[in-house]
Amino acid sequence: MSNKSLPRRFIMATTLAAMAIGFAAKASAADAVTMFKVISPRDEIFVGVPAADLAAMGQGAPAEAIARKVAADGQLSLWQYSVQRGANGALVMAPVARIGVFAAGIVRIEPFTPVHPVVAPN
Repeated sequence: MSNKSLPRRFIMATTLAAMAIGFAAKASAADAVTMFKVISPRDEIFVGVPAADLAAMGQGAPAEAIARKVAADGQLSLWQYSVQRGANGALVMAPVARIGVFAAGIVRIEPFTPVHPVVAPN
């Protein structure tokens, strides 16, 4: 093994480790927020529910847990999401505002799988 190949291997190993850490961070952010499409007679919006909030809503499928919570309380506070440019210029699903959703205005709540990476709310 020559002295020239050692730095090259070190650089390759460091780059691969950094990429793995980056992918793990993206996956954990996406896992931390579950996305839904809330459909009303007038429009539809995309909302995200942090994992901690979703766990507090009870057992069952996530969409069912949200529907039960809205039906029981009459309203629910969620994060509205939209597609935006991230810090690196790539498209991401990012939180816009904390909104209130009322049972009287909801026709349907559907699970939503975004195409872009999801940014967790702060």
